[in-house]
Amino acid sequence: MPNAQQTLVATKPIAIRFSEVDSMSVVWHGSYVKYFEDAREAFGLQYGLDYMTIYNHGFYAPLVDLSFQYKRALSYQSKPVVKITYRPTAAAKIVFDYEITDAVTGDVAATGHSVQVFTDLEGNLEWANPTFYAQWKAQWGQ
Repeated sequence: MPNAQQTLVATKPIAIRFSEVDSMSVVWHGSYVKYFEDAREAFGLQYGLDYMTIYNHGFYAPLVDLSFQYKRALSYQSKPVVKITYRPTAAAKIVFDYEITDAVTGDVAATGHSVQVFTDLEGNLEWANPTFYAQWKAQWGQ
């Protein structure tokens, strides 16, 4: 019987900057994009799928889909943590799910989802998994 697929998860604490809040001390909705990006960078560094590794193999990984569901406002005093989970797919895509929670209360502030594709350095879409990505998937049981 084959082994179950390993779940790949990383977490990233976020320090809310004063410049990210409005006059009511509520985090501006556009800041969530940065928080998800910070989580992708943390995941990449933890699992060897960072942007420079992708680039050094001759590819870019642009976002083609990004969605958010806001559940509760974050404030300047909040201590959010972003949990990022890799969602395996056979396609030549990198798919993540996100959950931002308050580290003190445990309340969920937002959830989200992103999809990245691979292009070569000239911007041409790659339809098949690049060799390095197929090897990465195998290494991590994906």
